[in-house]
Amino acid sequence: MAEYLSPGVYVEEFDSGAQPLEGASTSTAGFIGLAQRGEIEGVPQLVTSVADFHRLFGSYLSENEFGDYRFLSYAVEHFYLNGGSRCYVMRVAPSDAKLATNQSSGNKEASVLRITSKNPGTWGNQIRVVIVPSSKAKTQIYEVLEGNQYRVKNNAGFNVGDVVAFEADGEKQYNKVLSSQDNIIKLASELDGEVVDANLLPAKVLTTCEFTMHVFYGDEAETYEKMSLNISAANHVEKMMARSNIVTVKDISEGKDFGAVSPFEVLSGEAETTGKFQVALSGGSNGSVANLSAGDFMGVDRGPGKRTGIQSFIDNDVVSIMAVPGVTDPNVQLSLVAHCENLGSRFAVLDIPRDKTKVADVMTHRNIFDSSYAAMYNPWLQVFDPLDKRNIYIPPSGSVIGIYSRSDQTRGVHKAPANEVVRGAVGLDCQYNKGEQDILNPQGVNLIRHFAGQGIRVWGARTTSSNGLWKYINVRRLFIFLEESIKNGTNWVVFEPNDEQLWARVQRTIDAFMTRVWRDGALMGGSPSEAFYINIGRSTMTQDDIDNGRLICVIGVAPVKPAEFVIFRITQKTREE
Repeated sequence: MAEYLSPGVYVEEFDSGAQPLEGASTSTAGFIGLAQRGEIEGVPQLVTSVADFHRLFGSYLSENEFGDYRFLSYAVEHFYLNGGSRCYVMRVAPSDAKLATNQSSGNKEASVLRITSKNPGTWGNQIRVVIVPSSKAKTQIYEVLEGNQYRVKNNAGFNVGDVVAFEADGEKQYNKVLSSQDNIIKLASELDGEVVDANLLPAKVLTTCEFTMHVFYGDEAETYEKMSLNISAANHVEKMMARSNIVTVKDISEGKDFGAVSPFEVLSGEAETTGKFQVALSGGSNGSVANLSAGDFMGVDRGPGKRTGIQSFIDNDVVSIMAVPGVTDPNVQLSLVAHCENLGSRFAVLDIPRDKTKVADVMTHRNIFDSSYAAMYNPWLQVFDPLDKRNIYIPPSGSVIGIYSRSDQTRGVHKAPANEVVRGAVGLDCQYNKGEQDILNPQGVNLIRHFAGQGIRVWGARTTSSNGLWKYINVRRLFIFLEESIKNGTNWVVFEPNDEQLWARVQRTIDAFMTRVWRDGALMGGSPSEAFYINIGRSTMTQDDIDNGRLICVIGVAPVKPAEFVIFRITQKTREE
């Protein structure tokens, strides 16, 4: 309760109406697969366009090197081509993939700094690092004091442990800072000659010795200025380079004291007058596809921020549709389906092996699964390959997820993502006829077919579930949308007093949201009362529930089902009728 201690007027705010409840996103995709570059451990990376994907994960992969595991980049491209808006991507790499490093170069800097590519792959062999001398501070000396101490104009930027150079008449004397305070700098040894210069434009200056590192990879360039080998300084190379997206730098000198030697000379073995020193990385490897296993895609849970493969998406609560494009190993696909079922907030799109085109072979693969959180599509799509400049066949999952996203944005999640044109596809790996679909469709295999004058279309909207209540994709995804929206929008209820007033507020909040969903056409019924019901209060909770902190709200929903079979019954009309 507020305190009222002095006379006056008090204005207070309080919530009395329903809390607005916002619908959850259903069109954010998640992809897992091989790529040229990118982190293989941690959290999936947000990708907002094809160009963004190429910047983070590299370009297309060759068939000769990666075979049937190369389809991630094509799937992401066709996801956006078919209307996708955003996705998260996690890279997988063979166990023998290696980082590019400077350790194999034999250069002097390799004994001081270990420079490696940010992640494994031959892409790291194209990284070039250029080191040039630089300085972060300079000043002039006003007075020579006892004990190698000098009073300077400004000691800002001169840190304990920094290497400095005193330059006069074109010559340099190198020294080391022992203390720096109140414009008095103490050096390790005495400077030779006349060092005092009080002129307005000094000819003799004391400067710090640092180096600048330029990192180049393709069109990408990073510059890190005025870095030091002084481990106690804020501009130590390891601290500064932690921001790099191209390389990782580790100081392996173990705090060794290099004396009064400029860091550029320590790294290059050459005088600062050389101007620059170039380092080339080598030894990066993509690894062998033969060393890939289902476990690489399924991933390992090493704790927060260290998960790999499918497991890395546990840390992501945004993704709602997932695929491992082109990877049809049952172990990987079952792991993906289990991941979606356990979280209950996402849906898996599965590919069928390309060599399984006969109905019996397709059914053999289909019969492995029984889940309302997954859908299966066949056949593969013929598209243009920008790498080989020819048409190739790619798995349909990327294009289909793009169609999911497009349908969600144009019509809503309640619309079955079927009878939609597949953009970017010029052909199919095989053409199924109606008789073959009569067998596959009831079993939950969604075919992609070519119709004369109508292009290539997704011609199925079924899950892989044997439960008739959940046989349609849009029904399951509608419930995912409702559940996530209600969960995200009712956090304010937690720890509120569990009484009639709270029950009424919760009912009003959900009623307003469900009414909006009904008006959007996602629910059956001519009125809200026919489309849904909300029960909360004594009819859903016992005193034991209330005593144990449980608020139970029961919501009944009548989802719309797709008109999968359109039947027109025609008969002759006689005059007597």
